[in-house]
Amino acid sequence: MTTETLTLMIAERLDDKGDIMRLTLTDPTGAPLPPVTAGAHIDVLVATDSDTMWRQYSLAGDPADRSNWTLGILKEPASRGGSVALHDIARKGAELRITGPRNHFGLVEADKTYLYGGGVGVTPMLAMAYELHARGAAFELHYCTRSADRAAFDDLLRAAPFAESVHQHHDDAESKFNTDALPDPADDTHLYICGPEGFMSWLIGAAEARGHASAHIHREYFSADVDVTGDTFEVEARASGITVTVGEGESIVTALARSGISVEVKCEEGICGTCLTDVLEGEPDHRDHFLTDEEKADNSEMCLCCSRANSARLVLDI
Repeated sequence: MTTETLTLMIAERLDDKGDIMRLTLTDPTGAPLPPVTAGAHIDVLVATDSDTMWRQYSLAGDPADRSNWTLGILKEPASRGGSVALHDIARKGAELRITGPRNHFGLVEADKTYLYGGGVGVTPMLAMAYELHARGAAFELHYCTRSADRAAFDDLLRAAPFAESVHQHHDDAESKFNTDALPDPADDTHLYICGPEGFMSWLIGAAEARGHASAHIHREYFSADVDVTGDTFEVEARASGITVTVGEGESIVTALARSGISVEVKCEEGICGTCLTDVLEGEPDHRDHFLTDEEKADNSEMCLCCSRANSARLVLDI
């Protein structure tokens, strides 16, 4: 899957339940969009009069349909402003600058796949359901919301060719999801979880307690709290020949920027992997949600937007 920079047109906007806006994106020339696989996301440049920011959104449509891409975007007032701004400026016929697609949440071959989407976290699960259905694979999609009147994509789910594999759970109804319903662990069973951080922590913890191997619990975060507190430490940017001190409450990205070293960042929350950098020496304090537990233990890479150091000094290949 290649990463490209594209200008796409908003062919349709639908304001759905749960403060979720559904956008359908197409190429203005009618050309087919790049190929994608389920679990992929794109980066969208959100530009306002006062600021520009990149935000990541999962593709929610059928990966086999290259005529358009579908996004589901929650209007989250408590966020850093990207979703609110996009809700304000997104109009049918408007154009958006896009980079991607990228996929860090792809499906693996499994005898049985369980998809769990909390709120807007259902978006990548929709694409996965399309792909699994096309494969003829066995799967279940569990969509968890606070109430039925906040369940976006309900019309699509009911009309989908995989509708019989969909189970909706609402916190204010008897259908509320109970972790006792999680499947038993097995070598050929895989779980995929996406949604608010609290939902994910709750469900991942329950799956691990049930005995599911960490490698079989696949996860994607839409947002995460960033904690950059901690003691000062040194970072040597070996390729640049510069050493900086990272202060308390300061990110490595900010410290490097003071010395003229620019690191590309997009999410600034440790979820997209844009700022992933090779570690040559030292022990990182991984605070991201991008790397797997195994990758963190390897300590060969780290996300500079949020992670810090467990050693007094880090040497980075930058």
